[in-house]
Amino acid sequence: MILVYINSTNGISKASFEAVTYARKLGDVIALSNGTLSSEELAQLGTYGASKVMVDRSVNGDDQQQVTRMIAQAASSNGSNTVVFSHDLYGKSIAPMLSVSMQAGLVSGAISLPDSEGCIDVNVFSGKAIGKVKVSSSSKIISLLPNSLPPEEIASPCPVEEFSSQVGDAAIKVISTKKPEGEIPLPEAERVVSAGRGLKGPENWGMVEDLAKTLGAATACSRPVADIGWRPHHEHVGQTGVAIRPDLYIAIGISGAIQHLAGVNGSKVIVVVNTDPEAPFFKAADYGVIGDAFDVVPRLNEAIQKFKAS
Repeated sequence: MILVYINSTNGISKASFEAVTYARKLGDVIALSNGTLSSEELAQLGTYGASKVMVDRSVNGDDQQQVTRMIAQAASSNGSNTVVFSHDLYGKSIAPMLSVSMQAGLVSGAISLPDSEGCIDVNVFSGKAIGKVKVSSSSKIISLLPNSLPPEEIASPCPVEEFSSQVGDAAIKVISTKKPEGEIPLPEAERVVSAGRGLKGPENWGMVEDLAKTLGAATACSRPVADIGWRPHHEHVGQTGVAIRPDLYIAIGISGAIQHLAGVNGSKVIVVVNTDPEAPFFKAADYGVIGDAFDVVPRLNEAIQKFKAS
């Protein structure tokens, strides 16, 4: 039995459906959650392959040690020797603690299913290479990098079972939370439109947002843009920002420093718009446009709108 932990603090994300889809390809799946989502919302995990959802509403998810104890107890009571997470902020912090608690090998940031020899691919060297990890322990923990495989709907909503892990009160109290703005979270976005200092100022970001709206994409930026306050820091993508793996990444007016490339080179298709033909980003791009963004981007947006209308 495969146990999948779903943190539902901010609702059920696309990455959660990906994790359930991944786990279903390994065996029978039970999803485990906490928080205050309704049973109807949690039951949707069944459409991606969960046979049932266990939920402990007394655990709010702020105390990761408390969540670790809850997952360990659920795994023990269900005889689960494999636990799957999404490789998000919760997975990154809880999976290592659970690994110690269960004495289980950990595959952090998986991008593939196990091969015939039981090896799982992971990104290494900031995504510049792929490593293979094989767990030799009887129990294993896998955190799946978002956008590594598409979620697949195969069934209907499943039963939701109330679960009491009795792990005690949380030792951490969150006073306030500032959530990123925007309709599409960057780690889950399938399309991303990003821009850098080549836009010359925050007042010119309207054309980037227009293109993103046309494409149904999230917006992002380079680190210098976030550092000087043109855009919010949660939009900063790169090695020191948010690492993303969208199907399409459009970089406008970004030179392509190695730190930026390290956070976006998992993108399936990269399109670069830059006036400098020697910009490093062109070496990593699938498609490149040498031209002025103020000319290229509006025309690109117009062409996409016409294509969609037809």
